[in-house]
Amino acid sequence: MFNVGDLFQWERFITPSIIQVFYWLVVLLAVLSGLSGVVSGLRMLLINPIGGFVVVLTSLATGVVGVLLARIVAEFVLIVFRISEHLSAIRNRNEA
Repeated sequence: MFNVGDLFQWERFITPSIIQVFYWLVVLLAVLSGLSGVVSGLRMLLINPIGGFVVVLTSLATGVVGVLLARIVAEFVLIVFRISEHLSAIRNRNEA
């Protein structure tokens, strides 16, 4: 992972080390949000069957899209850091 000393030095990025934690937190929030919407939709089925069905489907779709978006954003952040690492390696190779 990373040392506490890495927080005070700018030689190494810590974001690639902790991005997985944020990814799993966002996935958990997306799943819980989707499940909450499904429960609300199931309760709504008793009052308005069509509306409840729409809420259940929308909540499931929102949960899946949330997980996919979390993965895309996490990968984008990692790609930006990898590009930075590759560019600094190219720069160091050209300087030597």
